[in-house]
Amino acid sequence: MDMELCLTLLLICLCSQGATNAEVAEDHSIPLIPLTPSQPIEEGQSQGTAEPTTVNNTTVSASSVPPTNKTLPDEEEGDGCQVIGQSLDTKQMITAAIQRLGLQLLQNLETTTEQPNLIISPLSISLALSQLALGAQNKTEELLMYHLNENAVPCYHESLRNVLRQLRNSDTQIATRMFLQQGFKAKQEFVRESLRFYDSEPAIVESLQQINGWVENVTEGKITDFLPSLPPNILLMLINAVYFKGEWKARFDPNFTSKGVFYLDDLHMVDVDMMEDAKHQLSFFIDNELEAQVARFPFTNDMSLLVIMPESGKVNVSLLSSNLNISDLYERLPKERAVQVKVPKFKLEYSQELQEVLTKLGLGEMFQNPNLAGIADGTLLVSRFMHKSGIEINEDGARAAAATTIVISRSSNPIFHLIQPFFFVLMDDVTQIPIFMGVINNPNPGAPVLEKGEFGSKDKVGFPIDKNYVGSFGNPPK
Repeated sequence: MDMELCLTLLLICLCSQGATNAEVAEDHSIPLIPLTPSQPIEEGQSQGTAEPTTVNNTTVSASSVPPTNKTLPDEEEGDGCQVIGQSLDTKQMITAAIQRLGLQLLQNLETTTEQPNLIISPLSISLALSQLALGAQNKTEELLMYHLNENAVPCYHESLRNVLRQLRNSDTQIATRMFLQQGFKAKQEFVRESLRFYDSEPAIVESLQQINGWVENVTEGKITDFLPSLPPNILLMLINAVYFKGEWKARFDPNFTSKGVFYLDDLHMVDVDMMEDAKHQLSFFIDNELEAQVARFPFTNDMSLLVIMPESGKVNVSLLSSNLNISDLYERLPKERAVQVKVPKFKLEYSQELQEVLTKLGLGEMFQNPNLAGIADGTLLVSRFMHKSGIEINEDGARAAAATTIVISRSSNPIFHLIQPFFFVLMDDVTQIPIFMGVINNPNPGAPVLEKGEFGSKDKVGFPIDKNYVGSFGNPPK
């Protein structure tokens, strides 16, 4: 068609694709982000018969731990969960659950002038929450299971593990790791289940460089400096990293890449490097209900980039995600045909602390008063939930990576840092008469004002300043 496809990337959906629509119709299990575990678990390990694991001369014996009863008590020791976890219906439910969580996150995350784009890995975030659920008990476990799969997937951990096994030969890889503070004793059952279901090997925390180096290595250098500093009072970190590299089935000729424009809305635009192809093989259609164009750009190894672009520049792209059914859109894609295509060439990064958005979704208890007795004795707290991701699109294909970490520490005193504008009242406590009151916008008006990103490495109380941080007063760009 003649319309220029200056594609607004609403949703990075790396979808497993079949050769034909008929094949897709036979198997609706279309995982969004296939992956490859970093080190496959031997079959003996998956049944709880692994050799003892040694971490810095500390032995964690899997064989000495009784089988878990978290998934299906009457069937865990037999073949019940294995059969259920391999069923087509169960795989479809896992796929739907990851899609649903990803869309819920996109609907509740806010863009800022510093980060106008949203880039997340629903798979990475789901895996982090799933591993945490292994150590959760009672109401906390029920809450996590509800938000992960609406309690619809029997033998959830076994089912998710089978999906991961099915997707090993794709262009997407995943690695998981459990970093423990020296001297912290995690329960053997939690360590064994983390290794069994998610291939999460334990290691002792030695340095910030150790953790950041691990993430950088797994993501082929795509995610660097994942953490600005080691979190205080750390006991345990559950980390996973996802990396994707795919080549277009129909590459773009670099000779036809030229300067073009990308329309931010009806009134604003920016210059971009635009890849062009006069006869690009593309599967696309117009969805009248969404008032958007849907297109699939296939990679060479049964993967695709699915994009949804509103036909009108006035449509709020983020709100559009509330009406999406990704699997339905995918199944409605027609056969490929020659289309005149323009696609922006870009390289973007995104980082976000997820406490606020997960609290919006109803998981606030996880950060306030969780029951994590399955991990270790004593009161534990999720003190940080960090996600960082990036994607690069060029003439050859796409590279994308993400890393997620959950930091677990002992419950500590609440923190109140008066580090932004505030209203004050100097009160007489008996009469409650306000002796003074006012608004403090700048406690040091004589100091030079800096732009975000120009600050030093630490503030006066020793906490690292995140250059990408935008407080709760940040608003989406107009």
